[in-house]
Amino acid sequence: MIAAGPPQGGNHAPSGAGAAAKPQALGDHPGGLQNDTLLRALRREPTPHVPVWLMRQAGRYLPEYAALRAKAGSFMALATTPSLATEVTLQPLARFPLDAAILFSDILTVPDAMGLGLSFAEGEGPRFARTAADEPAIRALRVPDLAKLRYVFDAVGEIKRALAGRVPLIGFAGSPFTLACYMIEGGGSADFAAVRRMAFARPDLLERLVSVNADAVAAYLCEQAAAGADALMLFDTWGGLLTPDAYRRFSLASMRAVIARLPREVPTIVFTKGAAATLDDIVQSGASCVGLDWTMDLREARRRHGARVAFQGNLDPLALLTDPATVERAATEVVVAAGPAPGYVFNVGHGVVPATPPDHVAALVAAVHRASSVTGGASGTPPRAVQQRGGD
Repeated sequence: MIAAGPPQGGNHAPSGAGAAAKPQALGDHPGGLQNDTLLRALRREPTPHVPVWLMRQAGRYLPEYAALRAKAGSFMALATTPSLATEVTLQPLARFPLDAAILFSDILTVPDAMGLGLSFAEGEGPRFARTAADEPAIRALRVPDLAKLRYVFDAVGEIKRALAGRVPLIGFAGSPFTLACYMIEGGGSADFAAVRRMAFARPDLLERLVSVNADAVAAYLCEQAAAGADALMLFDTWGGLLTPDAYRRFSLASMRAVIARLPREVPTIVFTKGAAATLDDIVQSGASCVGLDWTMDLREARRRHGARVAFQGNLDPLALLTDPATVERAATEVVVAAGPAPGYVFNVGHGVVPATPPDHVAALVAAVHRASSVTGGASGTPPRAVQQRGGD
């Protein structure tokens, strides 16, 4: 079962490595955030335009990122050096008028701090030196000393200072189940077959693993909030590989346990790729906002659940590999599908792919702002783009 007790630091109260700091929410910066549209949308409040940020908005599609990574020598050097993580986080904001920054880090920092030994081989993705694939290894796992993740919290603080109230900063973590996938397999996998077999053969072990991960992720996110993150996101990349019942048991239950222990004043986003069959359950997770991938019906999700949670998404990221005119048209269609009611954040339905031309991202951001801001889209008034198309 998912642990019922509080993680390190207790319920809704950050402690440990960042205990001296307080969440830097709207209004903490002199004059408040200059652009708080994301936070307003997550609270389902009216906004002057639809806020837009992109999963993997800082990364390999930007030539300046490639140059900095080459200078740093490795991905881990970038991720574990606060000054470099800050520079990477800010790179896309120097190019595009995005409505949020997202911490540059990796979802696997938590199991690395548990002692599994994370590394990244060029062109091969993440690998762990040790796995948590059998009963002794899983029983031995503990919530890590958060001091081992001090570089992440230092990066959050440095990014906040560099942003100087320009836009909110999103902190994040991998979901307990998604972390378990990599911990069991020792790295990436096409189908995470060993994890899925464990769900059938040893559900008690998988529950134990995601329970420890839930405690660790909750503590980790609380510290990010303490360091200054304005919103927090859970990336559940692999929950959609499970059957609906197994998803509810091993992935969704653990995310609910995390969300219940985060600071109430900090809005939360939960994103599971490939989980259309369990959307009704995800909406009840306690998160402020539910991210949708491109296979999910945004219009229908907003119609059924828009009064309860905000939604984020859900352009297919491969649309960005077409041409600027097509990108603009596709982005506008997503904004139209979302409708004018408050509580919507534009994003891609998964991460920006490395081959994406930066000028296509520029066209995307401009199209979202243009389609939604003329007459107050996302604030109860239909944007001009909707009116010209004859409405929904």
